[in-house]
Amino acid sequence: MRIGAVAAHFGRDLERSLDKVERIVDDARTSGVELLVLPDATLGGYLTDLRHPSADSLPPALPEDDDRISRIARLAADMVVCFGYTEEVVADDEVVHYNAALCVHGDGVLGRHRKVHQPAGEALAFRAGDRFTAFDTPLGRLGMLIDYDKTFPESARSLALDGAEVIACLSAWPASVTDRASRLPQDRQSRLFDLYDSARAAENQVVWVSSNQTGVMGGLRFLGQAKVVGPGGDVLARTWSKGALAVADVDVRAEIARSRRILHHLDELAPSSYVTDRWEP
Repeated sequence: MRIGAVAAHFGRDLERSLDKVERIVDDARTSGVELLVLPDATLGGYLTDLRHPSADSLPPALPEDDDRISRIARLAADMVVCFGYTEEVVADDEVVHYNAALCVHGDGVLGRHRKVHQPAGEALAFRAGDRFTAFDTPLGRLGMLIDYDKTFPESARSLALDGAEVIACLSAWPASVTDRASRLPQDRQSRLFDLYDSARAAENQVVWVSSNQTGVMGGLRFLGQAKVVGPGGDVLARTWSKGALAVADVDVRAEIARSRRILHHLDELAPSSYVTDRWEP
């Protein structure tokens, strides 16, 4: 499978975002990419302030049946494409927004995820999701996470236990807002972003596809650093801080089988030894 992980900047203008998606999809198709993972907040951009998001600066919200989402599915055609957006749901006469991701194909929506773990003030803008579920695609079984979700090992482990062979983590992950470094490679969040990508892949012995926003939005400076990681935690292809496409050819099932030939982490779990009641708040 040829996999592409995108580092790119997406802002508030939905039409401009869609035009950029079209260009990226066309470039990826020319490169033979079969699975393309775009960043979190591809449609409409991310927050401008993590600590105190204001109501008048939030991303535009779309229902899942919006024509612009259908347009991305049509652009995908025979490619499998993951992208992020702000989802609007009306339930019991209440309008609720989620930081969400969709996986689409020419046939429509294959899978979805609502971000569960919320950093800093994100809960002021979005409602949290409540589950991690893998799903089948023409390329195999896939799971999705959204940026801060990958900080928690249980997130990726839940998807791996649900049969995900590939986990796509879509991010709008900024440099540190409390301890800024003069250069992005020295930033604490830059190191953590890369560490989590390799650790989550190796822990679960899956293929990991990490996308991210680039550039600046409000007070946030995004890291880029998109990558494809093998089931041993080895980085197969990556970008740096600027917009780019990381492409890697991976025989997913063969690489997972090779990684699990002697040590099979999922089979060797000891759940009866884990003290789960300490997780309760």
